Amino acid sequence: MQLGFTDEEIAFRGEVRHFLGSALSEEARRKLREGRRLGKEELVAWTRILHARGWAVPHWPLEWGGTGWDPIRQMIFRDEVQQFPAPETLSFGTSMVGPVIYTFGSRAQKERFLPRIARLDDWWCQGFSEPGAGSDLASLKTRAVRDGDHYVVNGQKAWTTLAQHADWIFVLARTDPSARKQNGISFLLVDMTTPGVTVRPVETIDGGFEINEVFFEDVRVPAENLVGEENKGWDYAKFLLGNERNGQARVGLSKARARRIRDLATAPCDAGEPRMADPVFRRRLAALEVEIKALEMTQLRVIAAERGRGEGKPDPASSILKIRGSELQQATTELLMDLIGPAALVRHADEGPQGHDWARGGASTYFNLRKLSIYGGSNEIQRTIIAKAILGL
Repeated sequence: MQLGFTDEEIAFRGEVRHFLGSALSEEARRKLREGRRLGKEELVAWTRILHARGWAVPHWPLEWGGTGWDPIRQMIFRDEVQQFPAPETLSFGTSMVGPVIYTFGSRAQKERFLPRIARLDDWWCQGFSEPGAGSDLASLKTRAVRDGDHYVVNGQKAWTTLAQHADWIFVLARTDPSARKQNGISFLLVDMTTPGVTVRPVETIDGGFEINEVFFEDVRVPAENLVGEENKGWDYAKFLLGNERNGQARVGLSKARARRIRDLATAPCDAGEPRMADPVFRRRLAALEVEIKALEMTQLRVIAAERGRGEGKPDPASSILKIRGSELQQATTELLMDLIGPAALVRHADEGPQGHDWARGGASTYFNLRKLSIYGGSNEIQRTIIAKAILGL
């Protein structure tokens, strides 16, 4: 495998970096550096800037707005967006339900939904996890019963990220309760304005309202909103989760955070020597940087291997990226918290002592990212997948 980049790929990286520098406002970039989310309207506006450039869904087929970039260019683009940092597009649409629709959906579903996902005309959320069916997703209890031209859906979803903004939700629901639990599940597209859909926000440990409970009470979903075949939803969910786990490596974010730690640790310090003077701290940071580089190399190997896989087949190696990606993101926030200490409690521009802008958002980011090793399939589940699908145990 060629571990270096070609001259053309290096030039492409420069093109992406220049575009981000000219197109993204400094205010948006500052929010992201501080670990804050952009508001809904800000993300919609940025997505449409990307769409106008033709870069909103670079990994999609050309027919539906993709760029035709090879996997390396897609990786470079994602890496630059994360390092800049710039906003990533809404993954629930562009990286999750969008690929499911263009891979398994009907022609009518593709024409109806894909252009609107690419422009963020529709905000999507993910209706998978339930109370008692998180890591063991196949134990879900939400039911969908066919009634003429509709399915009637009843049940509850948990940990539904950004559902308070959503226009649509893609839902796993049990359509055959007598089948083996993985075989009786279907994949439905549900309009959030349908009568019987209720969203209840949940406050998280960092004080935000990122996740929600979603309840379905006799919700009538047109049968035309069934993706693929009835009772084949588990196959589509595995495909979706493989895409999600690839994205969770987030090597660019970890590189950017490690670079921020190095910059802060080498800066002059009023209280004494810079933190980089401490050999224990230097070793911790160096070890972290080596691990991030190793993950980047692993990601390149996974990309190279994907070229030989059939479309629609999940890659079990994505579990490796999910495990190490989530662990390294958590490790970078832990080291950053250790570096900035009590100043990490500063959350907003009008809080805290003057001169602590560099520390803003540290604590909220640390607490928020505790979730990474749980969602998208917990890391314990990912190790089981690796043992079975890769090691053959």
